[in-house]
Amino acid sequence: MTRSKEFDEREVLLKAMYLFWEKGYEKTSLQDLVTHMGIHRRSLYDTFGDKHSLFIKTLELYEKHKTAAIQAEVSRGRSAKQAIRLIFDLLIEVNDDRPLGCLFVNSATELALRDPEVREITNEGFNNSEKVLVELIQKGQQSGEIPIDKDAKILAASLQTTLIGLRVLVRTTTDKKRLHQIADTSIAMLDA
Repeated sequence: MTRSKEFDEREVLLKAMYLFWEKGYEKTSLQDLVTHMGIHRRSLYDTFGDKHSLFIKTLELYEKHKTAAIQAEVSRGRSAKQAIRLIFDLLIEVNDDRPLGCLFVNSATELALRDPEVREITNEGFNNSEKVLVELIQKGQQSGEIPIDKDAKILAASLQTTLIGLRVLVRTTTDKKRLHQIADTSIAMLDA
């Protein structure tokens, strides 16, 4: 007779995601995970596999959360530029108990050079965010809000680069005014 799980798989996966996000892959030990997730080591292996498999699952969960958060901000925007501004504000104005920065940026800088699976997942996440920006810029061009003579893909790539940089800076500074000034300068390139 098999035992039923005594924990919510999604809940403990979320706990693991936050721990990896805060400490990084290398600095998170298996014992850290077991303690933080509140499950037995055997349950961790049986449910998620090894540490690396668990980490990959947390990256996939993070992508879902990130995509949902960005889409929520986009849907709040009354215009393309306002939606882009809301995406920047989402990264700068962190007001909950999440770790600072971005799990994808942290993971890409820590592991992507030597872990093809992490590189693929983080690149896909960055590309998905950039596609949202391309779509918003094209929408703004169709409405006349953003000049049509500007290349939407180049603008989106530039905005994405700024967003990635801001994801790093939110870990190192509490000067939100400065972060908003950086965002303003980047968004200003969308003007005529």
